[in-house]
Amino acid sequence: MNRDEACALLNEYTKSGSLLKHALAVEAAMRHYATKLGEDSEQWGLTGLLHDFDYERWPDIPAHTQEGAKILRERGVDEEIIGAILSHAEWNQGDYPLDRPIRKALFAVDELCGFIVAVAYVRPEKLVGMTPRSVRKKMKAKGFAAAVKREDIVQGAELIGIELNDHIAEVIAALQGASSALGLD
Repeated sequence: MNRDEACALLNEYTKSGSLLKHALAVEAAMRHYATKLGEDSEQWGLTGLLHDFDYERWPDIPAHTQEGAKILRERGVDEEIIGAILSHAEWNQGDYPLDRPIRKALFAVDELCGFIVAVAYVRPEKLVGMTPRSVRKKMKAKGFAAAVKREDIVQGAELIGIELNDHIAEVIAALQGASSALGLD
């Protein structure tokens, strides 16, 4: 599957503007880390782009990710991508553990992308000049972006072996590169 086909699939199953932007944010972060780690940026990017494509139709556990995996298999998508998508949901981690770089990276960037975008929305300058310190400050505010699991953000940095501030800085940089597509320029 190429990126155009992945975008068509994403748009077939996802209508929410915020979910579409989340997919683009996670794609940008995954491509960033793939390049940084010398991995396949196309494979990693498609993983980020498609990781939640089935969420609107199947938001419940365990259907979310599992129904999507069936569709991806029917379309001949690389099993490495499918396994990574399955691994980002805790209910699949018995069969798809966070044991490979692509799986660790997806878990590490998913919640953090959502949180950084939320922080950007409340800043007049959006992503410009955003620092890990400003993100960490918002992480302490329990009522801000309350649905984002802060413990997953912390665990994600640990999983990929990067200090939390450095991880936040890497994801900010990735999202700055995609700010136009995210509506954050």
